[in-house]
Amino acid sequence: MANGWSIIIGLVVIVAMCLAAWFFSPKGENQVLWRSSLILAIVSCYLMWAITFLAQLHPLIEPRRSDIRKEYIHH
Repeated sequence: MANGWSIIIGLVVIVAMCLAAWFFSPKGENQVLWRSSLILAIVSCYLMWAITFLAQLHPLIEPRRSDIRKEYIHH
């Protein structure tokens, strides 16, 4: 499942989790604090995962093997 759809599927899951945190946060004087904390934590975890996933999906630097003899390297 390492393709571009993983980001979209993850986003849908995160939106559902944020909606659940919004509607099921405990009632009371700290409701805004609960909502803000849960949604901020969920979104922060998603962003960290998405950045790491995309960095591995499309790396900026191509790895090179050092154990190949020079006559077999095609440039």
